[in-house]
Amino acid sequence: MISQIFINLPVKDLDRSVAFFTALGFSFNPQFTDENATCMLVGENIFVMLLVEPYFGTFTGKPVSDATKQTEVLLALALDSREAVDVLMAKVVAAGGAETQPARDLGFMYQRSFADLDGHQWEPFFMAADAVPPPA
Repeated sequence: MISQIFINLPVKDLDRSVAFFTALGFSFNPQFTDENATCMLVGENIFVMLLVEPYFGTFTGKPVSDATKQTEVLLALALDSREAVDVLMAKVVAAGGAETQPARDLGFMYQRSFADLDGHQWEPFFMAADAVPPPA
């Protein structure tokens, strides 16, 4: 069983990205922060490493994607309520992020979508597990 997950994302301006995610309510582990990277705390065992693009590139032999032009990953975040989804989205817009899709209400799930300052797509959602329809 996997005990933790570290998601690595390239960013153009680390200070700008830290300011954006701080405005959304995230915090950072100073032990894993320097001029090249920071460790954003997302959950008890969930971390997002924000790495400046040249440093990110040292971990792969492939070109670094421009997330404003191609989809590289969808980062879905489960929240405790519809209201929490809407509160987060208000913070996103106030901090300079962009809503990328209209809100989706599927009855059992409520979902919104935004791009951070580097174009990475995040999807905060609330799901009422007891209302999930049975498989067809």
